[in-house]
Amino acid sequence: MTCQTYSLFFLSVIMIYFGRFGNSLILAQLQNDIDQLKADFNSSHSDVADGGPIFTEKLINWTESNEKRIILSQIVSMYLEMLQNTDKSKAHVRHISEELYTLKKSLPDGLKKVKDLMDLSKLQMTDLKIQRKAVNELFSVLQKLVETSTSPKRKRSQSQRRCKC
Repeated sequence: MTCQTYSLFFLSVIMIYFGRFGNSLILAQLQNDIDQLKADFNSSHSDVADGGPIFTEKLINWTESNEKRIILSQIVSMYLEMLQNTDKSKAHVRHISEELYTLKKSLPDGLKKVKDLMDLSKLQMTDLKIQRKAVNELFSVLQKLVETSTSPKRKRSQSQRRCKC
Protein backbone atom coordinates (compact mmCIF):
# COMPACT_ATOMS: atom_id res chain seq x y z
CA MET A 1 0.00 0.00 0.00
CA THR A 2 1.48 3.36 -1.00
CA CYS A 3 1.59 6.35 1.31
CA GLN A 4 -1.00 8.16 -0.80
CA THR A 5 -3.59 5.47 -0.15
CA TYR A 6 -3.04 5.34 3.63
CA SER A 7 -5.33 8.26 4.41
CA LEU A 8 -8.21 6.90 2.31
CA PHE A 9 -7.68 3.42 3.73
CA PHE A 10 -7.67 4.75 7.26
CA LEU A 11 -10.75 6.92 6.81
CA SER A 12 -12.49 3.97 5.15
CA VAL A 13 -11.64 1.69 8.09
CA ILE A 14 -13.03 4.24 10.55
CA MET A 15 -16.22 4.86 8.63
CA ILE A 16 -16.92 1.21 7.86
CA TYR A 17 -16.20 0.30 11.49
CA PHE A 18 -18.78 2.79 12.68
CA GLY A 19 -21.31 1.99 9.98
CA ARG A 20 -21.16 5.34 8.20
CA PHE A 21 -21.02 3.90 4.68
CA GLY A 22 -24.44 2.91 3.47
CA ASN A 23 -23.25 3.03 -0.11
CA SER A 24 -20.10 3.46 -2.13
CA LEU A 25 -21.16 6.92 -3.35
CA ILE A 26 -20.01 8.49 -0.05
CA LEU A 27 -16.71 6.62 -0.26
CA ALA A 28 -16.17 7.77 -3.87
CA GLN A 29 -16.87 11.39 -2.88
CA LEU A 30 -14.48 11.12 0.06
CA GLN A 31 -11.84 9.65 -2.25
CA ASN A 32 -12.10 12.78 -4.41
CA ASP A 33 -12.02 15.03 -1.35
CA ILE A 34 -8.99 13.24 0.07
CA ASP A 35 -7.22 13.44 -3.29
CA GLN A 36 -7.74 17.21 -3.23
CA LEU A 37 -6.52 17.35 0.37
CA LYS A 38 -3.42 15.38 -0.64
CA ALA A 39 -2.74 18.01 -3.29
CA ASP A 40 -3.21 20.77 -0.70
CA PHE A 41 -0.64 19.12 1.56
CA ASN A 42 1.66 18.03 -1.27
CA SER A 43 1.50 14.48 0.10
CA SER A 44 3.34 13.06 -2.89
CA HIS A 45 6.52 14.64 -1.53
CA SER A 46 9.31 12.07 -1.10
CA ASP A 47 9.52 12.46 2.69
CA VAL A 48 5.97 11.11 3.20
CA ALA A 49 7.22 7.52 2.98
CA ASP A 50 9.93 8.07 5.61
CA GLY A 51 9.29 6.02 8.74
CA GLY A 52 6.18 4.26 7.45
CA PRO A 53 2.56 4.99 8.34
CA ILE A 54 1.68 6.96 11.47
CA PHE A 55 -1.87 5.73 12.16
CA THR A 56 -2.74 2.53 10.29
CA GLU A 57 0.16 0.59 11.78
CA LYS A 58 -1.07 1.43 15.30
CA LEU A 59 -4.44 -0.24 14.68
CA ILE A 60 -2.85 -3.67 14.41
CA ASN A 61 -2.28 -3.91 18.17
CA TRP A 62 -5.83 -2.81 19.07
CA THR A 63 -7.96 -5.90 18.51
CA GLU A 64 -10.99 -5.62 20.80
CA SER A 65 -13.93 -3.46 19.73
CA ASN A 66 -13.77 -1.21 22.79
CA GLU A 67 -10.01 -0.86 22.43
CA LYS A 68 -10.39 0.20 18.80
CA ARG A 69 -12.93 2.83 19.79
CA ILE A 70 -10.34 4.35 22.12
CA ILE A 71 -7.52 4.56 19.58
CA LEU A 72 -9.82 5.60 16.73
CA SER A 73 -11.28 8.34 18.89
CA GLN A 74 -7.82 9.75 19.46
CA ILE A 75 -6.86 9.49 15.80
CA VAL A 76 -10.08 11.16 14.63
CA SER A 77 -9.41 13.98 17.10
CA MET A 78 -5.93 14.40 15.65
CA TYR A 79 -7.31 14.62 12.10
CA LEU A 80 -9.85 17.22 13.23
CA GLU A 81 -7.09 19.21 14.92
CA MET A 82 -5.02 19.08 11.74
CA LEU A 83 -7.95 20.21 9.58
CA GLN A 84 -8.77 23.05 11.97
CA ASN A 85 -5.72 24.91 10.66
CA THR A 86 -6.57 24.44 6.98
CA ASP A 87 -8.56 26.60 4.58
CA LYS A 88 -12.19 25.83 5.45
CA SER A 89 -13.44 27.77 2.43
CA LYS A 90 -12.56 24.68 0.37
CA ALA A 91 -15.50 22.32 -0.01
CA HIS A 92 -13.40 19.17 0.26
CA VAL A 93 -11.92 20.30 3.60
CA ARG A 94 -15.39 21.07 4.97
CA HIS A 95 -16.76 17.73 3.78
CA ILE A 96 -13.96 15.67 5.31
CA SER A 97 -14.20 17.68 8.55
CA GLU A 98 -17.96 17.13 8.72
CA GLU A 99 -17.59 13.37 8.23
CA LEU A 100 -14.88 13.17 10.88
CA TYR A 101 -16.88 15.32 13.29
CA THR A 102 -19.90 13.03 12.82
CA LEU A 103 -17.70 10.04 13.60
CA LYS A 104 -16.27 11.77 16.65
CA LYS A 105 -19.77 12.26 18.06
CA SER A 106 -20.19 8.47 18.02
CA LEU A 107 -17.06 8.14 20.19
CA PRO A 108 -18.05 10.01 23.36
CA ASP A 109 -15.84 8.23 25.87
CA GLY A 110 -12.69 7.49 23.89
CA LEU A 111 -10.90 10.74 24.60
CA LYS A 112 -11.58 10.49 28.34
CA LYS A 113 -10.08 7.00 28.39
CA VAL A 114 -7.00 8.13 26.51
CA LYS A 115 -6.58 10.98 29.00
CA ASP A 116 -6.85 8.48 31.87
CA LEU A 117 -4.11 6.34 30.32
CA MET A 118 -1.90 9.39 29.83
CA ASP A 119 -2.49 10.48 33.44
CA LEU A 120 -1.49 7.01 34.65
CA SER A 121 1.72 7.10 32.64
CA LYS A 122 2.67 10.39 34.32
CA LEU A 123 2.34 9.08 37.88
CA GLN A 124 5.62 9.26 39.79
CA MET A 125 5.70 5.79 41.33
CA THR A 126 8.86 6.71 43.26
CA ASP A 127 6.92 9.36 45.23
CA LEU A 128 6.18 8.07 48.76
CA LYS A 129 2.70 9.66 48.87
CA ILE A 130 1.78 8.03 45.53
CA GLN A 131 3.11 4.70 46.80
CA ARG A 132 0.99 4.96 49.97
CA LYS A 133 -2.13 5.70 47.99
CA ALA A 134 -1.37 2.87 45.59
CA VAL A 135 -0.92 0.38 48.43
CA ASN A 136 -4.25 1.49 49.95
CA GLU A 137 -5.96 0.81 46.61
CA LEU A 138 -4.16 -2.47 45.82
CA PHE A 139 -6.87 -4.80 47.15
CA SER A 140 -9.62 -2.96 45.21
CA VAL A 141 -7.57 -3.05 42.03
CA LEU A 142 -6.91 -6.78 42.43
CA GLN A 143 -10.64 -7.35 43.00
CA LYS A 144 -11.47 -5.56 39.73
CA LEU A 145 -8.79 -7.55 37.94
CA VAL A 146 -10.18 -10.85 39.22
CA GLU A 147 -13.74 -9.80 38.26
CA THR A 148 -12.76 -8.88 34.72
CA SER A 149 -10.60 -11.95 34.16
CA THR A 150 -13.29 -14.42 35.29
CA SER A 151 -16.28 -12.66 33.75
CA PRO A 152 -15.67 -13.63 30.08
CA LYS A 153 -15.09 -17.27 31.05
CA ARG A 154 -18.49 -17.43 32.72
CA LYS A 155 -20.19 -15.95 29.67
CA ARG A 156 -18.51 -18.46 27.37
CA SER A 157 -19.42 -21.45 29.51
CA GLN A 158 -23.04 -20.29 29.80
CA SER A 159 -23.34 -19.81 26.05
CA GLN A 160 -21.84 -23.25 25.42
CA ARG A 161 -24.47 -24.81 27.68
CA ARG A 162 -27.23 -23.04 25.75
CA CYS A 163 -25.88 -24.24 22.39
CA LYS A 164 -26.08 -27.90 23.44
CA CYS A 165 -29.87 -27.75 23.86
